[in-house]
Amino acid sequence: MTTPILHIVFSPSAAGCLRQALRDAGREDHVTCHFDNLALGPINPPDPQTRLHWMEEELHYTGWEWVFAEEEAFWKAALVEDVRRVAWISRRSATEYCGFLEWLWRLGDLPCEVIDFTDMPVEGTRNRAFSLFLLYPQEIVDNGVWDRAQPLGAAARERYHGYWRQLRAENAPLRVVDAEGLRSAPITFFDQELLSFAKAWWQKPARIIGETMGEWVGHPMEQPYFQAGEGLLAARIIALVESGVLEGRGNLWNIQQSEVRLIDAYQSSTSG
Repeated sequence: MTTPILHIVFSPSAAGCLRQALRDAGREDHVTCHFDNLALGPINPPDPQTRLHWMEEELHYTGWEWVFAEEEAFWKAALVEDVRRVAWISRRSATEYCGFLEWLWRLGDLPCEVIDFTDMPVEGTRNRAFSLFLLYPQEIVDNGVWDRAQPLGAAARERYHGYWRQLRAENAPLRVVDAEGLRSAPITFFDQELLSFAKAWWQKPARIIGETMGEWVGHPMEQPYFQAGEGLLAARIIALVESGVLEGRGNLWNIQQSEVRLIDAYQSSTSG
């Protein structure tokens, strides 16, 4: 009897792409997706109620309960023993990397395979794939990406466990990734970058957020990273308004309809 294959992914959009690709290829593999963004908030341990409270207090997020309902189903599926487990990851995505490390932490010594997109060339894309969620289902099929799975050896597993052990111990508000790897960061980590795109005239927060995220992707010859989503950056813009660095008008959670600008005193201090 053939052992069933379970693909473990750490991005909802990636899960959708992979499921479509599997259907198109006539494969009956299963896919389970980790929804919680462990690049944000407490992770020692990643208790749902503790994290929910942090999201509400620090980021003013509401309605996050559905994520933890999805997480319960994920962990039930992702830790079963009688399957061939294949994890799809990118070490250039803080969200994916953190999700993978927590899954591997809980997996213990059970065997698994990994498809690592960090530097993987995929025919049909303009650059390296960077992450599964950037591929079209047909590109996954045409390149037979599922055939690139490699067993995770003991040394690599212990190295990953060491990374996550340290990050758990630090239990910082954020985790970010760069050429040096994954590291802890303060909640203010993205503030200066956001402010570098703010102007003395009114702009929509969506523009500032878009330009900030665009910097992480970089130029075609540079290595891209995905650090955080719109929600965290919008929350930090609101925090900068509340602290008097930016001025805002409108409902700032609606990043397409509200506006922000630098306050004169801050603009003068930075230009001087």
